[in-house]
Amino acid sequence: MRSVQQLAEEIVAREGGYANDPDDPGGPTRYGVTLHTMRRLGIDLTGDGRVDARDVQRLGRAEAAEIFVEHYFRRPRIDALPEALQPGVFDMYVNAGPNAVRLLQRLLNDMGQRVSVDGVIGPQTIAAAEAAAAAAPGHIADAYGIARRNYYYRLADRRPASRKYARRRDGGKGGWILRAEEFIAPRYRLSAAEHRARVAAWG
Repeated sequence: MRSVQQLAEEIVAREGGYANDPDDPGGPTRYGVTLHTMRRLGIDLTGDGRVDARDVQRLGRAEAAEIFVEHYFRRPRIDALPEALQPGVFDMYVNAGPNAVRLLQRLLNDMGQRVSVDGVIGPQTIAAAEAAAAAAPGHIADAYGIARRNYYYRLADRRPASRKYARRRDGGKGGWILRAEEFIAPRYRLSAAEHRARVAAWG
């Protein structure tokens, strides 16, 4: 398995540089680290006593990776999950925060485990994840990746402004879907035709 540092560096590369998309609730973002996160952590890179978009613009790749390892992997206790789940849950936690854990908890309930859907990785979730991984070795990561892909489609169903993240202008798979499918075995990825059929109702 790749180390957490390698996973964090891959996330930084995947997230890209500075962006401030008005349709993105995260606001100013660099390497996947949002202004909200930097304010919460008190990261004032300009030293002017305020944390604003200029601080986001100054964030380096190594600093972003450190934030992810500490605040999006270790503190949420993703490191306590079965190894097969860690890459996908970590990547989604950067993208969606505790919703990544809620998604896992719903999946675990669907797989016959009993766990509260609260977005917190505690003993109950860890035990349920271990049991589910043992019952479906080799498949738990795919199951989570598929659930994640479906989460993004449903989010875009409800929020038209987010559809550009799930579907490109030419109708192909958008960044959200491609990102989710990086953690799904090729045989479970949607074909171009299946994707187009899924988003056809968006017009």
